[in-house]
Amino acid sequence: MLRKALISCVFISLSGPPALAATSALVVGVDVYPHEVTLDGAVKDARDVAQALKTADVGIIREFINEQATKDAIRAGWLELVDAATKGDTIIFTYAGHGAQMPELVTGSEPDGLDEFLELPGFDRSRAEETAREIIVDNELNAWFAEAEAKGVQVLFVSDSCYSGGMNRSISGKTRLAPAVRAQLPPPSQEAVSGAAVKDADLSRVTILAASLESQPTPEVVIEGEPRGALSWSFARALEGAADRDGDGLISRVELEDYVFSNVKLQSEALQVPNFTPQVPRSDREIVLQLPRSATHSADNGTAAIGRSSKLKPARDMGWTGKLALSVDGTAPTLENVGGSGVPYRWDASGTFYTPNGDVAGEHVAADMVQGVVDKFILLDFLKVLAAQNPGKVSLTPVKDIYSSGDRLNFDAPQSGYANMLVFNLANTGEVQLLDAQIAGSGSHVFKLRDLEVVKPFGADHLVVISTNAPIDAVAAALSSPGVDASAFLRLLEERLDGTDSAVAIQPLYTRERGQ
Repeated sequence: MLRKALISCVFISLSGPPALAATSALVVGVDVYPHEVTLDGAVKDARDVAQALKTADVGIIREFINEQATKDAIRAGWLELVDAATKGDTIIFTYAGHGAQMPELVTGSEPDGLDEFLELPGFDRSRAEETAREIIVDNELNAWFAEAEAKGVQVLFVSDSCYSGGMNRSISGKTRLAPAVRAQLPPPSQEAVSGAAVKDADLSRVTILAASLESQPTPEVVIEGEPRGALSWSFARALEGAADRDGDGLISRVELEDYVFSNVKLQSEALQVPNFTPQVPRSDREIVLQLPRSATHSADNGTAAIGRSSKLKPARDMGWTGKLALSVDGTAPTLENVGGSGVPYRWDASGTFYTPNGDVAGEHVAADMVQGVVDKFILLDFLKVLAAQNPGKVSLTPVKDIYSSGDRLNFDAPQSGYANMLVFNLANTGEVQLLDAQIAGSGSHVFKLRDLEVVKPFGADHLVVISTNAPIDAVAAALSSPGVDASAFLRLLEERLDGTDSAVAIQPLYTRERGQ
């Protein structure tokens, strides 16, 4: 809970689409590691991305799943795409699986003395030197990307993996971080040596999108009831056209950033911050994706682009059911709307309510409070479906994955261009707390909360901003009334805002007692 102090969280620049430019893709997903912890969602990630590429009519798509993901096969697939590409074409390379670190292969080539690598199924760290051919070192990727660069081909590399970092929250799922290799290995290829000399400045047509900052892990999180990678899930939705905010059939670096940053935070419950290289767009008009058939051009298949001036699809049309999977330990209270599928939320007799990821969502939740918390998360799932289509912008500073009692925070919702703004908090107790309502003509539609303090009760709050061109007078009035609960508020939003011209932003805020 929070109280207010004193009152009571690439590409080359293009001026337009290149003539007859083609897009191809290499997609890798590995769950099954014979010599490593098996993952649960990497193959789902790869298949989701591949299906989105196919829907967009991307030309050549090479998929490597589990045991198919050998170094030789991936290298051959990459060379095939580079050989087939001509100047101005784009190659998308996505990887979902384990990543790890090792002592640098070329002395002095890495500031931290470590090379990062993608771990393939054939690698066995107990026989690291013998199986070193089954890793792809960052130097090798540099050399591969330089091959495309030499032909004037653009590259977008999406890595849903991790290489280092620690986790502060108690997550029950798996992370995509394999143990570091401690021994000095011989270079697994000539490219592993030559690629060390390739600098970022040499790759002016390459953009790298990583799942998280180097200081963070990349966890598998539950999305739509299944373990997934938040970056891959978000990137697949971007490929479907959701990132094309202006509906021009091109996805700019800025559009991709805005969409991916918002959705990775949303789907990972603020566990991850994606990382772009280069960190700053090369120009205001930098285009990172031009698909043969974007969602903008395929209204006949029901995937019209989601733009700032387009209506959201109703949540139930997007698969939202209004139910929640819940596991109850101890005496079960009588609950409504429970029975959804997938990895469940959990409430135990001690009064702790857990998310499907294993996070503590609420403490001291008595049996008569459980229904309210269930209703809060059903409402949150509804809002997440809307936000995934057209995410707004919010920020909580300083950025942490969990905040402790006494921490001071600032929350901002910048001007959106919509007529109306509604700001509220979904508290860890299940309460819906109105923070602000700005109606057309009533202000600048910028919202700021300064010097918030983290206080009891601890758990998971969710700060929500709905920016909309639909009338919100009745919604704001109902939310201002005492005793409104999440279930009643959900019914009101379904009636008034579902399917409207709106953007939804959600800022997860996880808190705990200092010292826990």
